[in-house]
Amino acid sequence: MVISVPRLVIAAPSSGSGKTTVATGLMAAFASRGLAVSPHKVGPDYIDPGYHALATGRVGRNLDAYLCGTELIAPLFAHGARGCDLAVVEGVMGLYDGAAGEGELASTAQVAKLLRAPVVLVVDASSQSRSVAALVHGFASWDPEVRVSGVILNKVGSSRHEEMLREALDESGVPVLGCLRRAAQVDTPARHLGLVPVAERRSDAVDAVGAMAEQVRRGCDLDALYALARGAGELSGAAWDAAAAVVSSPPPPLPVPSLGAAAPRPPHRPERPRPQTPDGLRVVAVAGGAAFTFSYAEHAELLTAAGAEVVTFDPLRDEQLPDGTHGLVIGGGFPEVYAPELSANEPLRKAVAELAFGGAPVAAECAGLLYLSRELDGQPMCGVLDVSARMSERLTLGYRDAVAVSDSALAVAGTRMRGHEFHRTVVEPGAGAAPAWGVRAPERRVEGFVQQGVHASYLHTHWASQPGVARRFVERCRTS
Repeated sequence: MVISVPRLVIAAPSSGSGKTTVATGLMAAFASRGLAVSPHKVGPDYIDPGYHALATGRVGRNLDAYLCGTELIAPLFAHGARGCDLAVVEGVMGLYDGAAGEGELASTAQVAKLLRAPVVLVVDASSQSRSVAALVHGFASWDPEVRVSGVILNKVGSSRHEEMLREALDESGVPVLGCLRRAAQVDTPARHLGLVPVAERRSDAVDAVGAMAEQVRRGCDLDALYALARGAGELSGAAWDAAAAVVSSPPPPLPVPSLGAAAPRPPHRPERPRPQTPDGLRVVAVAGGAAFTFSYAEHAELLTAAGAEVVTFDPLRDEQLPDGTHGLVIGGGFPEVYAPELSANEPLRKAVAELAFGGAPVAAECAGLLYLSRELDGQPMCGVLDVSARMSERLTLGYRDAVAVSDSALAVAGTRMRGHEFHRTVVEPGAGAAPAWGVRAPERRVEGFVQQGVHASYLHTHWASQPGVARRFVERCRTS
């Protein structure tokens, strides 16, 4: 199979240069021309893909060579870009920045090479003139395999400033494909973990994406950018397919139900039988809404391929789990922002606790861990785990190599996965009697909780790297 989707990688010398504004604006501008645009984001970030989805009307997808392995980058890209006229890939950090101590691994440069895609460098030109040529020359010549094929100048102050920048870059051999002036209306509010997600500011986000598109239309040569995208090299290989991945994953040995620390079931919560669904399907409820916005699209696709009916619910609004729920997935997000509202939804908190104490499989990552705790910043949560969670001044951030310590509904002990941590909260204690993961870096430690069917941890993982996780989880839904 030959993959020939036109594509661009939008990169920058450093974070804060304007990649998200330019990439999202390009996606929206090309989509407004009637093109089917496939949006992608290098790295583990969950928030930018939400803006990409708003700009294109398609699911924003991540391309993370650390979490998924380099061999899955092209197949995952082809899966997302299937049937599209153009793909725009927003980079992460600076062009050559990747996983700490791992060389180019997980960098935008590496992904660009794996996709054989031209790179457009977004440069914050607000405090320079002729020096911009030296900067661009350095990035373009650092790695001959990386095709820096154009520059978009951002935060340009005036017509005279633009003229000086263009004159300098005439000598670099890298064409200027756009020039954007400072524009407050495209600014997106941020807080302790980055941009505020789309789900929390839908109307304002729509306006912001519209402003980004208009700024890009005015300041960029869209025809030249599309021509550049069409010059991307062909890729060979098959697109990733969830059904094929599940079928080819190892058969999932089920955990012994007694493994892990079992929390006592409160006597006033009698077990309620979970009804059967047609054709052997099991409902897997996935938390969504403003408090739980972090998820990779491939997780739901893998669960569906494994035989689940995936139903989204909103813990801020829904007082009960979806009918027939046999398993629960609670990903990342911002429960710390909505702690009072989550706490006030006592019927749902009780329903989650009842499901978990009944032995149903529950997969919780980061925000999900906080929601299952006894309390978060003093606000009562679900009480599934006997831990206390609170906000912290310290940012915990980075890739992690992990090994499953305890058999669980997700993985057999000894399973190796790579993950990512990104939070400003702590839970005490940090691990249960049966920890979820052993983590190698930055220090050797165990973390997380395996308790009956619950697997809860701070670690964000990408199941495409281990599709057997989804298969095992759904099998546990059938037998619990």
